[in-house]
Amino acid sequence: MTAKPPDEAKLYEAALNHLARYAATEASLARVLARKVDRWVRLQGDDEDSAAAAKGAKTCIPLVLARLKAANLLNDGDFAESRARRLTREGKSRRGALAHLAAKGVGAEAAQAAVADDPARELAAACAFLRRRRAGPFGDAPERQVLGAMARAGFSQSTARAALRIDRDEAEALIKGLEA
Repeated sequence: MTAKPPDEAKLYEAALNHLARYAATEASLARVLARKVDRWVRLQGDDEDSAAAAKGAKTCIPLVLARLKAANLLNDGDFAESRARRLTREGKSRRGALAHLAAKGVGAEAAQAAVADDPARELAAACAFLRRRRAGPFGDAPERQVLGAMARAGFSQSTARAALRIDRDEAEALIKGLEA
């Protein structure tokens, strides 16, 4: 089986198809394209010609990424802002959101810019965490157990204790403010 190796045009098309379905960072899209080339090599077998062609195809990946960035189809900053908003609404702490973005391949500067260092927003995220866990004003889980879960989730002790002291209506209002 001697199919042509993926060239820049095929990789660009694969990248567009991926971006049409999924939000992606530059690093994650580079991994997707590299896997596509690796898959082609596995289908070809282990010969020197396919290995050389794969090396050539992998050199096209940075060109494809640059082309997508120039067309503003790939933007780590936009990805980070969108994902940070979603994570905060889901009840992730600032630390948790930064760790998630780092795992997705977002640079430290873009992640710091996307995740605001706002104590009120952190308190609202803690309330969302408590609602999801049915704890604090939303349930009757033991306080010590909840504090441990919140610490593992990245919330500071002062934020966790403040969220546990809030009454249910105020917590709901804070969570509602995250969605706006």
